[in-house]
Amino acid sequence: MKRSAGILCPIFSLPSPYGIGTLGQAARDFIDFLEQTKQSYWQILPIGPTSYGDSPYQSFSSYAGNPYFIDLDTLKDQGLLLQEEYDSLDWGNDPHRIEYAKLFNHRFEVLKKAVTRLDDPAFDVFCQAEAAWLDDYALFMTIKDLHEGRSFLTWPAKLRNREPQALEQIQKEHTSAIRTWKGIQYFFFQQYATMKAYANLHHVQIIGDIPIYVSMDSVDVWSHPEQFLLNETGKPDFVAGCPPDAFSEDGQLWGNPLFDWERMKKDGYQWWIDRIAHQMRFVDVLRIDHFRGFAGYYAIPAKDQTARNGHWEKGPGIGLFDAIHDVLGNLNIIAEDLGFLTPDVYELVQQVGYPGMKILQFAFDDRDTGNGYYPHSYTRHCVVYPGTHDNDTVLGWMHSASYENVQQAIDYLHLDEKEGYNWGMIRGCFGSVADWAIIPMADILGLDNQGRINVPSTLGNNWVWRFEEKELNESIIKKLKKMTNLYGRNRKWKEESHVDSEFKTY
Repeated sequence: MKRSAGILCPIFSLPSPYGIGTLGQAARDFIDFLEQTKQSYWQILPIGPTSYGDSPYQSFSSYAGNPYFIDLDTLKDQGLLLQEEYDSLDWGNDPHRIEYAKLFNHRFEVLKKAVTRLDDPAFDVFCQAEAAWLDDYALFMTIKDLHEGRSFLTWPAKLRNREPQALEQIQKEHTSAIRTWKGIQYFFFQQYATMKAYANLHHVQIIGDIPIYVSMDSVDVWSHPEQFLLNETGKPDFVAGCPPDAFSEDGQLWGNPLFDWERMKKDGYQWWIDRIAHQMRFVDVLRIDHFRGFAGYYAIPAKDQTARNGHWEKGPGIGLFDAIHDVLGNLNIIAEDLGFLTPDVYELVQQVGYPGMKILQFAFDDRDTGNGYYPHSYTRHCVVYPGTHDNDTVLGWMHSASYENVQQAIDYLHLDEKEGYNWGMIRGCFGSVADWAIIPMADILGLDNQGRINVPSTLGNNWVWRFEEKELNESIIKKLKKMTNLYGRNRKWKEESHVDSEFKTY
C-alpha cells in the first residue's frame, strides 16, 4: 500500500446550475482538480435514490441510482432534451444550498420527456441484463406514484403483499410509467459508467459507501420481506439505531428494519453477496457503514420515540464476510468502525483485515473516552479523516468545542491562524502514518459549520451543502498539491497503474 490521499465530496455537493451536482461536466472538472493536486481517491456518499428527508442513507433501492445526479446537458447533447425544456426552470438561487423540493417538482418531468425520445437498442439490452432488480424497482416506483408517494405499507393488501394478479394488472395498465423508471436508470448507468472511466483514466479511484441497513419503505423490503425481522403484518417490532452516548442523550433512532441473520445464514448470505457485488461495480473501494453492527446490533422497540430502550443482539460476525470472500474474492473494503465499540467489534475488524477509520477531531473531544484517535497511536493500516460527513467541519468544531479541547488540538498539532486551523488539521492527517488520508471538501475550502453536511438525529437542514467551482482557486490548488507532495502522499503515476473500470456500459 502506497501512502495516498483523497477528498470526501458527495456528488450532490458538486457545482451545477440545475440545483444539484451531476455526473457530467461538474464531475469531470472535479476529477481534473483531484488529478492536478495528486489526490488518489474521491470518496462519495451512497448513490441510491433518496427518499423522504433526502438522506443518502435512506434510499428506495439498494441497486438503483439517484435520478437527481443525471446530467441534463448530456441528455441534450444526445438529442433527448431541448435546453429550453430545463434551462428556464427554477432550480434554486443559492449556489451553496440544494433545494430538494424544487428538484422533486422539476427533475422527474424533465427526465420523463427524455425517456419518451429514447430509441436505443442498448436500452433493451440494459433492461434484460439488469432485470433481476430493475423490474421490481420500476414496478415499485410506478405503484408508489399511483399512491401519491406513500409508503408501501399503506398500499392495498394485494399490492403490499405482491399478489401476482394485482402486479400483472399494474404491468399491463402502466407500461409507459414502468418504461420511464427503467429509462431513468439507463441514463444514470450510462453516465456513471462514463464518469468512472474518466476518473480511472485520470488516476483517481472512487471510494463508495454502502449503508448497513435499508429503508423500510424500499423495494428491498417490499420484494424480499423474508430477509428482514418483520411480524405477521409485515412491520418490524424492533428497528435499528444507536444507544445513548456522550454525543446524544437519547441515542439515534434510525427506524430501519433489522435483518433476519439466521434466515440469511441458511442460504449463505446470498442477499448480501448480491448487494456487495452490485456496489463494487460502481466503485474501486467500498466503505461499509456502521461496521460494528455486524458484530452486534442495537434493536429498539418500533413503538418508541427515542433509542433509550434498545438492547443488543448478536450479529453475523465473521461468517458473513467469509461467505462474501468465498464468492467475490479479495475486495477493497474500508470498515467504518466508529461509535460504541466493544471487544467483539475490535475482534471482527481484526479478523476481516479491512482498514478501519480514525477521526482526528475525536482525539481532542473529551466526550470520547478512548485514546486511539491520536496520530501517535495509529497503525499504518487505517484511513484518517479530520471528520466525516457526520462531523462538523474543522473550523466549525474549533468554534463550538470547549476551550480546553480546542487548546489541546492547538498544542498537539501546533495549529496557528496564519497557516489556517483547517490546514493544520489536514497536515495532522497527511503527516500521520495512516496509509490513507481523506479530507472533506468543506475543510479543503476552509468553511465553518455552514459547510457541514449532516447532524445525526436531526431533520430539516442536512444533505444540502454544495460549493461553487470558483471556490477551487489557485491558492487552494497550490497548497493542497504542496502538502500532498510534502508528506509523500502523491501517487507515483508511472509506477502504479490506475484501476481499469469494469463497469458495464450498454
